[in-house]
Amino acid sequence: AKKTVDVVIFRFDRADLEEALEAAVARNVVVRALIAHTNRGGEKTLRKLEARLLKSGVIVARTADDLPRYHAKMMLVDGALYVFGFNYTKLDIVKSRSFGVMTRDAKLVKEAAALFEADTVRQPYVPSHPRLVVSPETSRVRLAAFIKATKRELLIYDEQVTDNAMQKLLQDRIKAGVQVRIIGQLEKQIDGIATRRLQELRLHVRAMIRDGSAAFVGSQSLRKLELDARREVGVIIQDTRVARRMQSIFEADWKSASGKTDATSAA
Repeated sequence: AKKTVDVVIFRFDRADLEEALEAAVARNVVVRALIAHTNRGGEKTLRKLEARLLKSGVIVARTADDLPRYHAKMMLVDGALYVFGFNYTKLDIVKSRSFGVMTRDAKLVKEAAALFEADTVRQPYVPSHPRLVVSPETSRVRLAAFIKATKRELLIYDEQVTDNAMQKLLQDRIKAGVQVRIIGQLEKQIDGIATRRLQELRLHVRAMIRDGSAAFVGSQSLRKLELDARREVGVIIQDTRVARRMQSIFEADWKSASGKTDATSAA
């Protein structure tokens, strides 16, 4: 980083990353951290992190408590946007399957910066870019549209596919001849959808790859709470190279995964 770092934090236990933020401050980079007001079982840890970062010169803000969770994993560095499926923890980064996406698309970066500012000053966020997927404002509509646009194949990483409307959309895609495979869990098995579980890695990402040409990576599952009530952030990628790279990782994971596979689906 040369000028600015804006980071949204839900969980954080990486000393190396904390040291990197401190080093950026020492280089006269303006570093701002927006830290979640709560997470499951870790509020004391979050408050201690706030104190340490403040001491090192980071500008620290805390999210409002109007939503059950501020669960986004996002960072802006010198005009680049990073959206992650993982937290800044050893468990997520070293021992879990997850993805992160970086873009320098100026309009996307501007949109993410507007979201960061809105949440930092606790003002309403007004969405304006169709590829930044934000709960509770736009996730349901934009992820539904992403699924509906599938023509041939939809590959999903998601541990909690439980939303009724989203499950119905997946069912509709199956009826339209689309192959749907999920690494993770469906609330109830849907005829024609194959599901498997990772064996060697913990799954900590919400991602979809559509027709090998577009992808979604974010923090929100296809689950009502995460679509409609919590702050979640994801991004839709319209880059065939990225989508195909994610597709190849999915296929490798699929081969090594095990569990229930619907007999009517191609495995």
